[in-house]
Amino acid sequence: MLEESLGPDPVPEIGEVAVSDIGDVLKLGWQDFLRAPLFGIFFSAVYVAGGLLLWKIYGIAGQQWWLAPVAVGFPLLAPFAAVGLYEVSRRIERGAPLAWGEVLGVVFAQKDRQIPAMAAVIIVIFLFWVFVAHALFALFMGLRAFTSGTDIFSLFFQGNGPLMLLVGGAIGAGFAAVLFSTTVAGLPLLLEREVDFVTAMIHSVQAVIRNLRPMAIWAAVIAALLFVGMVPLFLGLFVVLPVLGHATWHMYRRLLKA
Repeated sequence: MLEESLGPDPVPEIGEVAVSDIGDVLKLGWQDFLRAPLFGIFFSAVYVAGGLLLWKIYGIAGQQWWLAPVAVGFPLLAPFAAVGLYEVSRRIERGAPLAWGEVLGVVFAQKDRQIPAMAAVIIVIFLFWVFVAHALFALFMGLRAFTSGTDIFSLFFQGNGPLMLLVGGAIGAGFAAVLFSTTVAGLPLLLEREVDFVTAMIHSVQAVIRNLRPMAIWAAVIAALLFVGMVPLFLGLFVVLPVLGHATWHMYRRLLKA
């Protein structure tokens, strides 16, 4: 278990990250996944199951067009889903045992700390993005009824569809940038140290701003790999999500000095 603290821990100093570190942390993330693959598959399963459930629900309801904004926004939830992977990498780093009971105990113990508060922020941002996407669809495409035979996705490339995708993509990128900046170091920091979630989010943003170019590239790499993993019915995430989760822990180690 994480050590008990009588007060807030000191916030680590911000370090410098280079673009070359991206390849290094991905390699370390892959090594951690191979070291403990069952943990990666387990923590990814909830995320994958959620994606498949949404796919099924919208298919049954005849609201397939919702799948586009949900698929775009779904990676926004990935940082919270990776908390268990951070703990696995932390234990590998320390040479601590990878016992299921101890790892899950640390993860479940977060309910009494600051991570649930940040999780609430993540979920609110995701839901707000879905609301904005719905509003954009109504604004550009108008109100229309769909039947089971309607080719929903072809509508995105007709009339105002391309413009809607362009505007929606820009807005979605803004949502993703905000969430990435607050969580890339904020969530691992909350797992490791006893600090409040607002401090963790602000410190994470400051670290990203100080390392803007490599962090922007790192965010693009994460987004690209997540979308690649989502294409085959989310199944690729069983590998992509664990590797990125472990890699994010190692990036955190370089972003904030221990």
